[in-house]
Amino acid sequence: MVVLFILFLVFVVTPIVELAVIVQVAGSTGVLNTIGLLVLVSVVGAWLVRREGLGILRRAQREAAAGRIPGREMIDGLLVLGAGALMLTPGFVTDAVGLALLFPPTRALVRAVATRRLTRSLASGGTVFTYGWRGETMSGSGVLDADSWEDGPPGRPDEPRQLDD
Repeated sequence: MVVLFILFLVFVVTPIVELAVIVQVAGSTGVLNTIGLLVLVSVVGAWLVRREGLGILRRAQREAAAGRIPGREMIDGLLVLGAGALMLTPGFVTDAVGLALLFPPTRALVRAVATRRLTRSLASGGTVFTYGWRGETMSGSGVLDADSWEDGPPGRPDEPRQLDD
């Protein structure tokens, strides 16, 4: 039920709010100025996404080189990716939310809330990580088996040939 509500907000309410804000801004500043402002915000946002993303990548590489898992950097990377998606969406409201996610203090706040919620969900069993073809859980004893083969020798392309055995 919560997922349906979120989808309703994203696909119905957000475009209506964006259109209302764009019409208000266009009524105050003019259509060309509004279009120019939307383009300017998108260009500045793309530059910020690139800058922040490269900084996060460098920090993640340093953490990995030091033998640590770059968990904080992975979450920051996802938040910057989300900010980039919001910046691509035309409109002032989504641009404002995207820009807010690009600033490190705001991103740290969102990261803290997301981490706390995920930790609680994992502790209560509400979130389970799965892997593999059949979705074995991390605590399961599923074994992943993989074979590799070549489509055939150069002279006979119709007959598969096993490489590992």
